[in-house]
Parts: sequence; C-alpha cells; structure tokens
Amino acid sequence: MALEPGADLPAQTFVVTRADLVRYAGASLDFNPIHWSERIAAKAGLPGIIAHGMYTMALVGRAVTQWAGDPAAVRELSVRFTRPVVVPDDDAGVEVTVSGRVAGETDDGGVKIEVTAVSGGEKVLGAARAVVRRG
Repeated sequence: MALEPGADLPAQTFVVTRADLVRYAGASLDFNPIHWSERIAAKAGLPGIIAHGMYTMALVGRAVTQWAGDPAAVRELSVRFTRPVVVPDDDAGVEVTVSGRVAGETDDGGVKIEVTAVSGGEKVLGAARAVVRRG
C-alpha cells in the first residue's frame, strides 16, 4: 500500500463481543469488573460493560500493521482514551471502525499516520497517531 503524504488509508472494521473481552481479560490479566459486570459498570457511572482501553488500542495497532504491511514496520503508536466502547450483551457485539490518513514524513523517511477510531458514531480515541517505516 502506498503510504504517501495526504493519502487516506482504507477503513477497517472490527467487531467486539463480550466473548472477546473475556479472552482479552485472560490474556492481559485485567479482570476489572467494569469489563464484565453490568452492576459494577453502572455503579462506576458507565453506560454499560466497556471494552478494555488497551484492547481498543490493539485494534488500532492491527489496522496500522495492515497499512504498513509488516508488524515490524510499526515504530510508534499512541492514543488517548476519550470515550468507552460499550459492548452489548448479545452475539452481534459492537463495531469499531479504524481509519487513517498519512499526515507526513519523519526526518528519517518514516511515515506519520493520524488515526481515527469510531464506535456507535462517536470517536472513541483522541490523538491517535502512529509512525511506520516505509516498506
């Protein structure tokens, strides 16, 4: 894929289910009950069970890796968690769509990518950026 300044990168959509949250909790050892208990999530003021922030960031990482064409090409990845991804208690889950735009080049020939992650019509990450090595 051509990573030229100004290029829009193809959007990628990921489905997140409660089963994904269970698997992620086991892999990350993050068993915070806001990711599995409706009661605790509500008590914390959340609109429902939410995906782990780092899981959402990992979806961005998957998209950036696809755009770069090589996982080893990803040199930097950063985000701000601005809005939770609410995951319903059904088999359909919720979609997170990740899109990007090549914002420019680094001094050493790398490529800066501005990333947008949206779920339920709302941006869920802010200041999402990556730097990748050209292939």
